Amino acid sequence: MKTTLLIMAAGIGSRFGGGIKQLEPVGLNDEIIMDYSVHDAIAAGFNKIVFVIRKDIKADFRQRIGDRIEGVCHRLGVEVAYAFQDMQAIPAGFTVPEGRVKPWGTGQAVLAAKELLQEPFMVINADDYYGKNAYPMMHRWLTQAHEDTAIAMVGFSLKNTLSENGGVTRGLCKVEANHTHVVDVVETRNIIKTAQGAEADGVTLDLETLVSMNMWGFPAKSGCAPHFLKVLEDGFETFFREEVSTNPLKSEYLLPTLIGGMLRKGECTLKVLPSTDKWFGVTYKEDKDAVTASFRQLIEAGVYQKDLYSDL
Repeated sequence: MKTTLLIMAAGIGSRFGGGIKQLEPVGLNDEIIMDYSVHDAIAAGFNKIVFVIRKDIKADFRQRIGDRIEGVCHRLGVEVAYAFQDMQAIPAGFTVPEGRVKPWGTGQAVLAAKELLQEPFMVINADDYYGKNAYPMMHRWLTQAHEDTAIAMVGFSLKNTLSENGGVTRGLCKVEANHTHVVDVVETRNIIKTAQGAEADGVTLDLETLVSMNMWGFPAKSGCAPHFLKVLEDGFETFFREEVSTNPLKSEYLLPTLIGGMLRKGECTLKVLPSTDKWFGVTYKEDKDAVTASFRQLIEAGVYQKDLYSDL
């Protein structure tokens, strides 16, 4: 069964080697976080990788990581494809607001790959390490039968997703009493670690709160594209009509916001796949040393090989 990992990497800058956080080496052989994501997805059974990037960085992206990963995937029989996120790719009848430079967000990133997705797929960020256990959990869920309106997410405890060096954005989740499904997701910015735990805009947060890290799963019935892609496309037009018109320079079409709205309207179910793994990410320049040390510890513990892909 074909299952796809879609990596949202369009936010990566074009000056590779110049301090772009998503491309900072963190492994023993200069691997970047994306290497570990691809490794873990293939090990879990995913057999197609789709990178969502911008056309202006294609050559640099392939030189830095794409060609290398393609070589690994070719050896393993894993398909690799590219989709391109373009600020000009907007719904008919609308125009890009004058002065707009901010990308349209994660919702448009997934929509950019619509023609490449005819199978169940998982979405992740390029610059987040999610832990090894999340991928087999999601792969098992995607290869089971589900209703068209079903969605899954890997949920993390807030305490495992904070940075020591500044605020982060997380999707705070409200979970049903049986802890199997989420009933609401609220995108929350500037969550900072404090001596007492964590807070956002002065409001104290429970460290055990379940959060989304943009690790989503969308099923597809045999021979049909995932139902969510149609919802995503229709929602993009609504976003332009209702949000871009009022906030033309900064509004973003975000997956947690869209899915949270669907949940409140009863338009989908959201299965929780809980993970106890700790998130790593180079959100700030100061994070790199801690992330590099964490990967070194995982290698020493035997979670990964020194030659990352040698065990596949």
